[in-house]
Amino acid sequence: MAAIVKGGKKAKVVKPKKTTVATGYTQAQDPWSILAYPLLTEKCIAGIERDNKLVFIVDRRASKKQIRWAIEKALGVKTLSINTHIDRDGRKKALIKLKPEFRAADIATRFGML
Repeated sequence: MAAIVKGGKKAKVVKPKKTTVATGYTQAQDPWSILAYPLLTEKCIAGIERDNKLVFIVDRRASKKQIRWAIEKALGVKTLSINTHIDRDGRKKALIKLKPEFRAADIATRFGML
């Protein structure tokens, strides 16, 4: 289809391109390219024990959907919520709350965090 513009000229109809993600991550990519490393501070360890949360430093360009995919693919767990923020050192922290059927303490011991 062509649209008519002022002056009687026909304008070319441009179909929008399908973009998956602006940062270029694909589902076939390695999840550890998004997840950098788990954070091991006293506050993070308390969150593991009290709130069933894990804290990871992730790639700064990654979205919450990409972080969710990477966590579920790499660790084999289901997530309830993901909160992110960029700290003053310029790192992006992802606070991942796991569903009740998965225990953050089990994953932390698998990594040697506890």
